[in-house]
Amino acid sequence: MATKLTINNNGSVKIEGDFEIVDRSGNAYGLGGRDVVSICRCGLSKNKPFCDGSHNGHFEHEAVAFQLPPKKQA
Repeated sequence: MATKLTINNNGSVKIEGDFEIVDRSGNAYGLGGRDVVSICRCGLSKNKPFCDGSHNGHFEHEAVAFQLPPKKQA
């Protein structure tokens, strides 16, 4: 299964499929066999980078897809 990221309204980014999450040094987070996790977008989670639901009632963002402008040529 390809990796799929879903930007949830008023909440996390849900990641599904075949993926690896690493810190900036390249060390992998132990995901315990999970193929679905949610990443915090609000900054309130005590389990960052993973979502713990702390955003409830404290974070608002209506996720609506849009087109980015064309990539700038180097």
